[in-house]
Amino acid sequence: MTTLQHNTAAAVREPVAWAGAQVLLLGALDVAVGLGPLGLLVGLAYALATPVLLGQAAHRAGAVALGPADRVTLARALLVGGVAALVADRLGHDVPTALLVVLASVALALDFVDGRVARRTGTASPLGARFDMEVDAFLILVLSAHVALELGPWVLVIGALRYAFVAASWGLRWLRGALPPSFARKAVAAAQGVVLVVAAAGVVPHGAVLVGLALAALLWSFGRDTLWLRHNAMEGVRHG
Repeated sequence: MTTLQHNTAAAVREPVAWAGAQVLLLGALDVAVGLGPLGLLVGLAYALATPVLLGQAAHRAGAVALGPADRVTLARALLVGGVAALVADRLGHDVPTALLVVLASVALALDFVDGRVARRTGTASPLGARFDMEVDAFLILVLSAHVALELGPWVLVIGALRYAFVAASWGLRWLRGALPPSFARKAVAAAQGVVLVVAAAGVVPHGAVLVGLALAALLWSFGRDTLWLRHNAMEGVRHG
């Protein structure tokens, strides 16, 4: 077997193994808390969709095997699937908040690991960065849905804003431009997950104020980037 064939076979096996691990996690959660039909349905849909979407992205990127950092991100995605199932299940009946908070906290903590692994192993790639970003975005969406059940639907803006930005870029080409690196953008993005987990855990008073401040920071960050992209596009037209 050639190296290419071996890597391709590994790339096929890994998503299948991941889906199997996701199903096992759902089974463990079902035993622990008794997942209802909606939670199981969301968890299974996630287990099927994630490997398919990752496989399609890898094919477009010409990747034939996952790197070590991608496997860390896969572990994070596994936990996010569990969080999604628990949040969906909450619509039907109560679920242990502590379990949800633990899974989400570990997923957030691992977000600081995959980037380090990619840099230390020299395996950083656009595919890995995009995969990491999508896992982050989905976790924020799920957590915002969970917190919105307590604080109100306005919290959903935190999770939906990134997807709204992507949807807007389908019609506005200038929104697809590359943004310059920004520590502020990364800090604001990272804060969203932490704040939502803290609010979900209920360990601080005035959780609504904390979440509101996080939302305000996120709106500022997206607004600043949108204005930069618009200005950069207009400068390009002016000098083009």
